[in-house]
Order: sequence, then C-alpha cells, then structure tokens
Amino acid sequence: MIEQIEGLPAGTLGFRASGQVTAADYERVLVPDIEAAFVVYRKLRLLYHLGPDFTGFDPGAMWDDAMLGFRHFSGWDRVALVTDVQWLRIAATAMGFAVPAEFRLFRNAELVKAIDWIREPRTEPEDGNT
Repeated sequence: MIEQIEGLPAGTLGFRASGQVTAADYERVLVPDIEAAFVVYRKLRLLYHLGPDFTGFDPGAMWDDAMLGFRHFSGWDRVALVTDVQWLRIAATAMGFAVPAEFRLFRNAELVKAIDWIREPRTEPEDGNT
C-alpha cells in the first residue's frame, strides 16, 4: 500500500509504502499525484518512506517506479529515500549517482531529519556563480 504524506510544502510530494506494494498502488496513488504535480511545477521534490512494515514490491510496481522516474528524468530537484531495507539501501547507494537531483538516503529513525532536509530552501550563491 502507498499513501501520501501530508503537510509538505508546495512542489514537494511524500509517500509512505507499507506491506506489499503493487502496480495498482502506483497507478492509484503515486502516478496520478506525481503527474498532476508536474503539470504545475517544473521541478519536484520527493520523499519516499519505506517503513518497518514494508515487505516488498511486486514486479509490476518496480516497473512502474522505473518508468515514472525515466518519464520525468530531469524533473527532480531533491529526492529523499527513507528505509532500513538493506537491498534498497545498497541499490540506492550504487545508483544514487544516476539520479539527476540532490539525493540523500536516510534510515527510518531519521524520518524527521529527511523531512527537514526535503523542506530546506535551496541555497544559491548570491551572484549566481558557483
């Protein structure tokens, strides 16, 4: 099951996954919310929490996740993944460089820290130079 995390700022979406996540979960909750947000915002921030009661993804859900990411490949500003699932942490660490956004990995105990980070305003140099 996937449910939206409420109370995040405009341009930021948060989702909590629990139990076994299916393609129907993606198609019912995650995909419509993300597609609607991209109509309004050029760049989005995403917080994805796979908590202690998360048991896994069905193959169709993994495919939907990959396709959604590719469809909006350059549309992400920040992405926070919160999980203690070891294989997901390894995959995220290995593939984090390929995410065209600021990406951070957090443990379940750091959920508040992840929310704080996803809310932080982007700090740009005043003169526009890096």
